[in-house]
Amino acid sequence: MLLELEIVNFAIIKKQKISFENGLTVFTGETGAGKSIIIDAISLLTGGRGSAEYVRHGQSKAEIEGLFEVPDHSSLFSLLHSFGIDWNDGMIILHRDISSKGKSICRVNGKLVTLTVLREIGSKLVDIHGQHEHQLLLSQESHLPLIDRFGGANISELRTAYLKQYRRTAELARQCKAFHRNEKETARRIDLLQYQIEEIRTAELKPDEEERLLDEKKKLNSFEKVFHALQSSYEGLEGENKGLDALRNAVDQLNSVQDIDNELLAFSESVSNCYYILEEQTSSMRQYLEKMEYRPEKLDEVELRLNDIHLLKRKYGESIRKILDYLKKIQRERDELMHRDEKYEGINAALQQHLKTLKEKGLELSRARKKTVMRLNQAINSQLRGLYLEHAVFQAEIKQREPLESFQAYRADGVDTAEFFISTNPGEPLKPLEKIASGGELSRIMLAIKTAFKQVIDVGSIIFDEVDTGVSGRVAQAMAEKIFSLSKTSQVFCITHLPQMAAMADHHLYISKKVTENNRTSTTVRRLGEKEKIREIGRMISGAKMTDLTAKHAKELLKLAEKVKV
Repeated sequence: MLLELEIVNFAIIKKQKISFENGLTVFTGETGAGKSIIIDAISLLTGGRGSAEYVRHGQSKAEIEGLFEVPDHSSLFSLLHSFGIDWNDGMIILHRDISSKGKSICRVNGKLVTLTVLREIGSKLVDIHGQHEHQLLLSQESHLPLIDRFGGANISELRTAYLKQYRRTAELARQCKAFHRNEKETARRIDLLQYQIEEIRTAELKPDEEERLLDEKKKLNSFEKVFHALQSSYEGLEGENKGLDALRNAVDQLNSVQDIDNELLAFSESVSNCYYILEEQTSSMRQYLEKMEYRPEKLDEVELRLNDIHLLKRKYGESIRKILDYLKKIQRERDELMHRDEKYEGINAALQQHLKTLKEKGLELSRARKKTVMRLNQAINSQLRGLYLEHAVFQAEIKQREPLESFQAYRADGVDTAEFFISTNPGEPLKPLEKIASGGELSRIMLAIKTAFKQVIDVGSIIFDEVDTGVSGRVAQAMAEKIFSLSKTSQVFCITHLPQMAAMADHHLYISKKVTENNRTSTTVRRLGEKEKIREIGRMISGAKMTDLTAKHAKELLKLAEKVKV
């Protein structure tokens, strides 16, 4: 239940803090005083759509904060846990700021949350019903979700299982459909892939080929420089200068004296090693020079091959390795396309099997809905009789959309359509709700539905925003008693213009507005005492002028209400 609400700079409310209690609380006041503004504030606090227009003129932001008490058995705590929100002593604080630029900041127990999270948590705390819900009731699209909601956990589990199977089947259906798209385009794609495969295969690329060719090109372009360098080095060792002969002589001289001194032995060994190394390298240089042959046509071959590789790189990848990876990829795609009929048969077989399972789950959900509809019809008709619609007959109907032979017959919400019908007079046939119900009848039907749904709605507070429109007299009294009955198990708020409703209240709040000294309008909320309740109910009966007769009538209403409450 909502314990306290604080509103700052919201619409024409400058600052207002309101404490609430359990039971039935009514809001009354002159038209335009701001009764609905209080409900708008609660709606935004629990995740409703906000805008900069809600911010009081001249202020940078509006602030709304509410303190809620939640019973220990509430499912809300598991939801809070899933969002990582802490709580203590069953208390939940919602806070929302709306800036003059339209931006919102939402908090739950001090933790920043998204508007979606705030809305999900708020839906577990407060259930708001007003003229908008009347329009939803008239919309056939809302009827199936209402039936599912009445079905509770059983319908929820069946619908979740069906939806899971529906998504699996939808993916297979999508794949099957893709096989039938544009056969000519598929044929063109196969031809293109085959051409690319042949072009890459014909090239006979090797992973390290480009690097090897670049090295070879570098050598061929530097042939003359390398040849002269090697030839000069060789001639220096074996040519006229006889570098090796001089070194050989040095080795002989050192060998002849190495036994005289140990240090000379080290010199002799080092020079001998150098000589043998140079002799071996000189032989290798001679062999290399003998093999060297300048072939201009070889350079042309290398450059032509590199050019071919460059063209393939431009078309298929940044390197030979990526070109080869691309080749594997398009080979797989070509094979899949060429064997698509075989694959289609496999996917279609899987689709038919999944369709069979989907049909079973859809029919199971449909049977559960039909049982739920029987209970819903009974519950709502029972409530209608208590609202002086004793001759009215409400009937929710479930029908299958079409024969369940193809996936097109299925929807994400099942295989059914639902519609609400009603007959308000004896002998009249059932007709769609939107075509038969008057404003007053619609208010009573909505209240009957809400009362019937109370057993499956897990919220602590219910708000009725002028749902008594278009009713009076004994019907108004019946609606007042029905709403009061809801307050026995939930905290109920009701904005009303009916004196019968106000008389049933456990707590009566009066909404008024005044113009301050600086010529600004501000809304205030005041809790009424017993004498003030009589005066306000009297005003609701007769208008602005209070007479002894209206005061007497107001007292009688209050006495009657006390008897009903017992």
